[in-house]
Amino acid sequence: MAFTYAIGDIHGRDALLERMHARIEHDPHRPKDAPGPVVVHLGDYIDGGPESHKVLDRVMRGSEAFETVALLGNHETLMLDCLETDDRDVWWNWLSNGGDKTLDAFGIPFKTNGFDPRALNEALGAVRIRWLRSLPIYHVIDHYLFVHAGIVPGIPLEDQQAKDMIWIRGRFLESSADHGYTVVHGHTQTEEPDVRSNRIGIDTGAARPKTLTAAALDGSKPPRFLSVSEG
Repeated sequence: MAFTYAIGDIHGRDALLERMHARIEHDPHRPKDAPGPVVVHLGDYIDGGPESHKVLDRVMRGSEAFETVALLGNHETLMLDCLETDDRDVWWNWLSNGGDKTLDAFGIPFKTNGFDPRALNEALGAVRIRWLRSLPIYHVIDHYLFVHAGIVPGIPLEDQQAKDMIWIRGRFLESSADHGYTVVHGHTQTEEPDVRSNRIGIDTGAARPKTLTAAALDGSKPPRFLSVSEG
């Protein structure tokens, strides 16, 4: 297995992501003659922090130092839903989960008397929207399954529903079942990386308390963790 890094939920903290990419690029624990690593971003690039636009662009353009994989998170799904409608309930579902910070980042005025999908489409632009809509739900490397939130225990991977994989919590988090993979996920925030026999959770709160975590995986050793914090 090639050196692989998984980065947890970023939530608009571009400065943290920039530092994490630099740490991965110069990781002293990776042999100098090793092939370039794979970096899997677990979704939730937007909302909460002030620089969602910069995070999207940084992940989109990738890096010459590593192969980039980007997965879809539930916050991207909430925003994409708003591109299609001005329905108040759809928009408030996003805005109440930090989408107001993304509107600010893209310079879109917040209007209490109506919501403007056209303005959101124009601000994001066709390239970003096409990229967001192309993001996969999961990625497999060796015996690791990378996914934003988790999976439904006892259901084969090919039969999992996308909604579960980007939103699930309790059934997955409380399960000790052998999933056939070690599932590496974000979505549910913990103070420290949450390492269990069947899963590794690495959402440590980039939006609050401003700590971004990555898991370093090489298949032969226990996971190693990198973290960067602000403030």
